Amino acid sequence: MNKVLVSLLLTLGITGIAHAAGNAEAGQEKIAVCGACHGADGNSPAPNFPKLAGQGESYLLKQLHDIKAGSSPTAEPSVGRKVLEMTGMLDPYNDQDLADIAAYFASQKMTVGMADPALVEQGEQLFRGGKLDLGMPACTGCHAPNGVGNDLAGFPQLGGQHAAYTAKQLTDFREGNRTNDGDTMIMRTIAAKLSNKDIEALSSYIQGLH
Repeated sequence: MNKVLVSLLLTLGITGIAHAAGNAEAGQEKIAVCGACHGADGNSPAPNFPKLAGQGESYLLKQLHDIKAGSSPTAEPSVGRKVLEMTGMLDPYNDQDLADIAAYFASQKMTVGMADPALVEQGEQLFRGGKLDLGMPACTGCHAPNGVGNDLAGFPQLGGQHAAYTAKQLTDFREGNRTNDGDTMIMRTIAAKLSNKDIEALSSYIQGLH
């Protein structure tokens, strides 16, 4: 079922992938401001800021464009992806700058955290088995069994990501505060089936996944 879902998404072209053609070496010279929150190598020391290291280049580039559009002070409520901490920060960068930044962080290696042992069983069940009684597919269908994602399809790497950040994104998708998952609303639909305890367990499991 998961393979069918992925094939359907690719066939319909709903991932909204922006083609990444950046230069990692050039990008390294442009990430001084980014490094303050996300770390010089993209491994953020703060759990509320996402790790960017090793993330798919196409996915990173799409998020940068979405955040630039949505976090502009003059952006309409329905535009892009709104990240309060990023308001106006990407305005000085052109498309090539963003592509170079994406290429640099994609070339780095994401560090892996630890999962709460008490939450591993529940988190693994959700990640690998979904909630089929509610029609929720396993996360592995799009993000791979080891959480590396699928950059060609625009599906992000999850394995190693901070649990606090992942939990916030799942909650934001569930509550409709994040809406840049395409017209099919795939993440909003999935997150709507997750309870707070589900999100806590899944996020913890993902933090230690590698």
